[in-house]
Amino acid sequence: MPQPWARMADANLNRAREGLRVMEDLARFGLDDDTLGATLKSIRHGLGEAADSLASEGGVDRGLRLAWRDTPGDVGRVVKTEAELVRAGAGAVVAAAAGRASEALRVLEECAKTLGAPRAAADFERLRYRLYDAERSLTLACGTGRARQWRLCVLISERLCAHHAWERVAERAIRGGADCLQLREKSLPDAELLRRAQRLAAIARAGGAASIINDRPDVALLAGADGVHAGPDDLPPDHVRRLAGSRLLVGATTDRLERARGAIRAGADYCGIGPIFASRTKPGVRPAGVEYLREYLGDPLGAQRPHLAIGGITPERVPELVRAGCRGVAVSGAVCGSPDPRGASEALLESIPPTQAPGP
Repeated sequence: MPQPWARMADANLNRAREGLRVMEDLARFGLDDDTLGATLKSIRHGLGEAADSLASEGGVDRGLRLAWRDTPGDVGRVVKTEAELVRAGAGAVVAAAAGRASEALRVLEECAKTLGAPRAAADFERLRYRLYDAERSLTLACGTGRARQWRLCVLISERLCAHHAWERVAERAIRGGADCLQLREKSLPDAELLRRAQRLAAIARAGGAASIINDRPDVALLAGADGVHAGPDDLPPDHVRRLAGSRLLVGATTDRLERARGAIRAGADYCGIGPIFASRTKPGVRPAGVEYLREYLGDPLGAQRPHLAIGGITPERVPELVRAGCRGVAVSGAVCGSPDPRGASEALLESIPPTQAPGP
């Protein structure tokens, strides 16, 4: 057997194992996702079994691989690009590790075919396709990596703007400290919704705030907004990703931990938590309560994603939420319906300390 095949098998088994271990540890320690971690561990163990098949069928056992290993003489060892020295967040780590592992599995498959080891070749192929699925799941669970913890998100709805035009409410809310604006208009014709979304995005951008469009990823993309917020009856986060890729932040409304964990695994960058209290904008909806906020913040997966407590929130209720660990709230009528949107925003923020967004 020519020595290049032994060296190729050795190098690529190492590459595949290393890439899989990075992904497994990110799922385990970065996301506290035991299900995904177990999947990646299973693929890694399958790699060992495929290596055994390569040894028994093709004669490339560990002893032979080590005998032909020549790390100092490997001409590719010192070939590096600048991109290999920097990782822009967890998603980039996943992309690099998954790319490394899948490429290595393809090389191993071709080595096995050449060495007359068809069972090993089939094993490496199956592992490669399992890895593609795991890469998708892990990438979605990492989100875009761009989300930050907003302190105050104001949901702008024209019908609730009792004292000022909605544009003035948006501008004054930002002056009062709001760092996120969400357009929440469910009955406008598409053309008017897009016009309004473009205007809101411009106002937010000028004030250094984020802009989110409710329900409509298509409108968010066309308007140049920062993200889209999906309710429980809207497109799930992974479907939004099919439309927008990583161009939009994606938020999800959740009223219990199971939904929050599912939303995060599907690609949500942040979660709306609530309704915490009874809300005039959603009459008849049973509040999730402060206890759900505590549960979300105490969950290893939830604690890594920014959140916005929502539903019936007033300045008087914010201290209770902050004591429970809340770092950001979303309101609508409390600011839109106020004769002083700036003062109302300042009052809501008075008890919320500056924070940094969590992330894997």
